[in-house]
Amino acid sequence: MEKTKKRAQWGWYWFDFGNSAYAAVILLAVYAAYFQGTVVGGAEGTRLWGVSMGLAMLVVAVVSPVLGAIADYSVAKKKFLLFFSMLSWMATALLFFVEKGDVVTGMLFFVLAEIGYRGGQVFYNALLYDVATTDEMGRVSGNGWAFGSIGGIVCLLFILPPIVLSQSNMLVVRGSFVLTATFFAMATIPLFLWVKETRAPKFLPAGENYFSIAFKRLASTFRSVRHFREYIQFIVSFLIYNDGILMALGFASIIGRVLFGMNQTQLIVFMIIVQLTSALGAYVFGIWGEKYGYKRMLNWSILLMIAAVIGMIFNPSLTGYYFIGALAGFALTGVQSLSRTMAGLFAPESKSTEFFSFFAVAGKSSSFIGPTVYGLIAYSATQYFSQQGVTATLAEQYGQRASIGTIAIFLIAGFAILSFVNEARARKAALEYAATD
Repeated sequence: MEKTKKRAQWGWYWFDFGNSAYAAVILLAVYAAYFQGTVVGGAEGTRLWGVSMGLAMLVVAVVSPVLGAIADYSVAKKKFLLFFSMLSWMATALLFFVEKGDVVTGMLFFVLAEIGYRGGQVFYNALLYDVATTDEMGRVSGNGWAFGSIGGIVCLLFILPPIVLSQSNMLVVRGSFVLTATFFAMATIPLFLWVKETRAPKFLPAGENYFSIAFKRLASTFRSVRHFREYIQFIVSFLIYNDGILMALGFASIIGRVLFGMNQTQLIVFMIIVQLTSALGAYVFGIWGEKYGYKRMLNWSILLMIAAVIGMIFNPSLTGYYFIGALAGFALTGVQSLSRTMAGLFAPESKSTEFFSFFAVAGKSSSFIGPTVYGLIAYSATQYFSQQGVTATLAEQYGQRASIGTIAIFLIAGFAILSFVNEARARKAALEYAATD
């Protein structure tokens, strides 16, 4: 029994290993900078990158609650996870065909890949209930983030030598997207083989279908909202501070390219450093959360992230950016891992996917707002400084620094709301609901 459980946990970790490769290559090291600098170019590239991310998150925010309720009722989390994952694999591979000037195609394939990647996370996160007990959630969640970060490093190490040896040949850069899609797909096989959903599916009552049941379950959850007011307050805080996290992740390579002139090789090395410290942060914060309290450690991880962002605003050198990236990597996986753990602990087990879908809606809604705001501010500020006679390069740099300030604002506001969340009361509410379900 214990051996089966450990194998299921490792299957769950392996999925994170694969989808972290997507995050490392597409969102962080390669495609973001390629799209902004080569496919589009200039401040317009930053704006359209933000719009693309926002569109994908908006779609996921709309469909996640309904599909989450269906998955809970029918015990189909793995089926939904496979569907969204396949969408991400195929769209990521299709990025190979995006070349300079292919703006619409570049946006379309990326939006589809993001929908698959983000949509799949709803069901992947909900499988945490099937591989870990309540007492294990913090450690298992942290281990998943840590092992996942290693997957990002491994994939980056695969693509780095060809890019360096070819001197960033565009064909080789585009080929890295196909390799990433393949890496992602292969790494998920253990989850689909080893992880079993532990709850029994429910039969449809006469005259009902899965969509009618889904909307009724959602209505029931909304009626229960007073019982889960701590959860709702946590979700509101998450919506805001997660904006800052996703903006930092989504624009890190663009910031490096615009402010410090980083080439493709330097960006990959930078992201390897970030992934290394991310693995350490996820592992350490998982242990500290279990020992000192999840909310307390979440507070500290957000404070560290705020310090990194403030340092980024005033940092003048490439060397400094490497150090700031290392600190941000350590902090941001702590924020993400601990947030996932708290979302799991605050939700009743019978509505795990449904509650994680609301958790995802908060994250995806913030993904829609944050990147869009970042891109618009960067574009508007660049236009303003250009009109004041500043050179195009310097104007774009000023625009990036103005946008970085919004990351800090979201982090600080989310942290302030989180300070009012009572962890003990939230966990008690989930247990009380489970006892009466």
